[in-house]
Amino acid sequence: MLRAPSRFVRIWVTAAVASSVLAGCGSSSGERVSDKAAPGAKTEITVEPIKAATQLTDVNGVRISLAKQPERIVCLFALCDDILTELGIVPTATNGSLLAHPRFLGEGEAKKVHVIPGGFIAPEVEAILSHKPDLVIGLGDTHGKLAPALKGATTFWAMQPETWQDSVGYLRAAAALTGRTAEGEKAERAFRAKLATAEKAPSDRTALIIYGSDENFGVATPEGDVTAGLFPKIARYPWKSRGVEGSYSLEEILARDVDVLFVETMSFGGADGKLSEKLAKNPLWSKIPAVRNGDVHEVNSEVWAKGRGTRSLGIVLDEATAALR
Repeated sequence: MLRAPSRFVRIWVTAAVASSVLAGCGSSSGERVSDKAAPGAKTEITVEPIKAATQLTDVNGVRISLAKQPERIVCLFALCDDILTELGIVPTATNGSLLAHPRFLGEGEAKKVHVIPGGFIAPEVEAILSHKPDLVIGLGDTHGKLAPALKGATTFWAMQPETWQDSVGYLRAAAALTGRTAEGEKAERAFRAKLATAEKAPSDRTALIIYGSDENFGVATPEGDVTAGLFPKIARYPWKSRGVEGSYSLEEILARDVDVLFVETMSFGGADGKLSEKLAKNPLWSKIPAVRNGDVHEVNSEVWAKGRGTRSLGIVLDEATAALR
């Protein structure tokens, strides 16, 4: 029986870079979902104006105060890279490889951006500060421990996205802080319009997103994964979180008659094969309808698992809706 890793591993895995070791101001319409597994209300496409500011409180209640608009920004996780790209800003340094995607900067331009050594879990503080950043943006439950070391030298912004509404809220807040208000409104409007269009004609097919690097795969659920949170709006997605120790077996997945399967292969220390190819060694794998019918889609984990911003989620919607037709 194949079991999925815990939610903690999902947080670790989906934000980690390849070298890691495996063990604003709110959304424009004030949307917030209490049941992240439910489709919820139809997406509002109206975008309220964003006002430039040097002080604000973000969607999760974190207070940010800057002396001026930040010019040198260091990204410690991919949502930051996603947001800055949407705003037309290139980070001074980054901690991931999302920027190399062709719908971001592309490989050539991405190589010009400095990479913070130390990996996702333990980025080097000295390296961060060597870039003299005005603002450092990280994932709260992973990089929050860096805040004391950065205090006094720069401003640290701990983000903790759980839903696409959170991601939009962070985009709006960053647009306000950087003065890129028009760019922020444009990016939010484009994403909302794309999601609203997709949910007008939801697929009646059952979808599933799995992730991992070997047979110990995980199932992405709307309660703990921003990308999976979109799926109840566009397809049948009967997967709910089972808590920190919860998991789904391959036998249970087989029983759900999955029509379309999206696979996020996590690679550590170099490419070592696709997750779908490894799972194919299990005789149950070939019995899943999606596998039998050739509807298994290996997707870019940088975008699907790590990006979490409006540009990444827009790419997910493009790819997912095409596959679900």
